[in-house]
Amino acid sequence: MRMQQIKHGGRRPRPSSAPTIIAAMLCVVALVAAGTAWWMLRPQQKDTLEHLAQPQSSSSTLNRDKAPTPKPQKSQERQKAADDSPAAKASRAIATMSLDERAGQLIMAPMFAGGNPADLSALISTRHVGSVVLIGNWNNGTAAAKTAADALQSYAPSGNQLIVSTDQEGGQVQHLKGSGFDTMPSAVAQGQMSADTLRSSAKTWGGQLKQAGINVDLAPVLGTVQVKRSSNAPIGALNRDFGLDSNGNAQHGIAFVEGMRDAGVGATVKHYPGLGAVTGNTDFTTEGILDTTTTLDGEQIGAFNTTIKQAKPAMVMMSLATYQRIDSSAPAAFSSKIIDGTLRGSVGYDGVVISDSLSAAAVSGIATKDLGVRLVDAGGDLACIGDTSYVTPILDGIIARAQSDPAFAKKVTASATRVMTLKYQMGLAKCCLLYTSDAA
Repeated sequence: MRMQQIKHGGRRPRPSSAPTIIAAMLCVVALVAAGTAWWMLRPQQKDTLEHLAQPQSSSSTLNRDKAPTPKPQKSQERQKAADDSPAAKASRAIATMSLDERAGQLIMAPMFAGGNPADLSALISTRHVGSVVLIGNWNNGTAAAKTAADALQSYAPSGNQLIVSTDQEGGQVQHLKGSGFDTMPSAVAQGQMSADTLRSSAKTWGGQLKQAGINVDLAPVLGTVQVKRSSNAPIGALNRDFGLDSNGNAQHGIAFVEGMRDAGVGATVKHYPGLGAVTGNTDFTTEGILDTTTTLDGEQIGAFNTTIKQAKPAMVMMSLATYQRIDSSAPAAFSSKIIDGTLRGSVGYDGVVISDSLSAAAVSGIATKDLGVRLVDAGGDLACIGDTSYVTPILDGIIARAQSDPAFAKKVTASATRVMTLKYQMGLAKCCLLYTSDAA
């Protein structure tokens, strides 16, 4: 194009632009070189900036190929703690158990004074009964009780020992006596002690129980008497309560529970939501056991709820009375409104819920095979039984219902897990694989 313009247009040729082009090319080369140098330096500068902006790392630009030493994360630590918790261990243990083994954990069989522990060997070793209560007049001291408790424990798996309990309240209700056991004052007399003194005394009494092989005391009674004491047959007439108002009973209940815990023994507050407003004794009669005054926000239940929230007892024992203003359809031990709705729901108690004796007169109108079923169905866990002949029918009833009702079988699993959690808390369960024979 340019040559044509010169020839035909007569225009003079322009001076050569080679020096300009060469200068421009040199500039470009210089810029490229500078850019390359900047780019080569850029990773180190970036690392330096990030190093200043972020926490120190064990890797650096001078030692990139050396892996940093990882530090445990808090979430990992929390997960490990959760995995090692009694509840987690209990869940793993339950997973190794058959239905029969799970159901056995929901039974507390009686061992009577003067009886032969071997009489319970089959119930413990073959039927997997997981708890025993010593009842009657054990008057031969700590050594005799320990001998019986050790014999009973020998029938249980080494990794899943028994809960061995007794009613050691004081006064007229003290089943273990003799050498090594103090004569305990009545609960009313205990109520006259300061809370600190009672805690110290309870630690002493608990230590004596521990020496005798007992790991759970079925005490204290927290009923707040609402009627004339002499007419309140189960509590007031026997001085089984602390004899104080709701707050005083709660503070002494807390002291008793904590004193027992100080000695390594679990305590059981009873009889939820209170027997202070009835006239009949549920152990012996079906008359006078309808409570017409106790409410969910009243004084009587308040002593229990305060103690449960603050002291966290090993167990809560359910009353066999019926509470008209709470749930008139069933005794408290069979009331889902009282156990699941109130005790577990509103109060937040997630520990073991035990019945009062299911061989008591108060529930004699219910078929024996249904007693344990009704307890577990309502949210309870441990069927306390005061008559050996009741043990097998109650256990069989639970198993039969679970075999035919998957929803109930889940409740059996949940209850057995709570019992096993308590055992891990108390050091009675030692490992996760507890059974190897007919495990599910």
